Amino acid sequence: MSIISSSRPTLFFDAEVIGPWVFERAGGTWLPGRATAIGQMKDGQINAGVLYEDWNGANVVCHIAGEGLWANRRFLATIFDYPFNQLKVRRITVPINSTNTKSINLVNRMGFKLESTLAQATPDGDILLFRMFRDECKYLRGKYALYN
Repeated sequence: MSIISSSRPTLFFDAEVIGPWVFERAGGTWLPGRATAIGQMKDGQINAGVLYEDWNGANVVCHIAGEGLWANRRFLATIFDYPFNQLKVRRITVPINSTNTKSINLVNRMGFKLESTLAQATPDGDILLFRMFRDECKYLRGKYALYN
């Protein structure tokens, strides 16, 4: 497990640990080896994670989960810096089950926009596809930017 440590919450990069944790909270099935990930630990416990999969050069699909007070500026800047500045994607796509109102509210607050609905794509509802373009991402500039 790769860890960046400081007096603040600790970031780590281990998809095999973060993947099952994220899918347990966000829904879906974890398949080892299919994603990269950024996680955050506080007091020895995972409190946030983001998985990145299906990168094609222009787009990457993300799955986001968090518990408690996890959405600090450093973590938010890092989870958007990776796809937009490291992978150089133009957009991020986030699929969410239409019954998962907590996740829908989260991505709306982050600035994602609803782009499409896949009707009857889950046993209990639809899949909502949210997207964010690089130039719409507030986490790359201002108070959030990692490299000001």
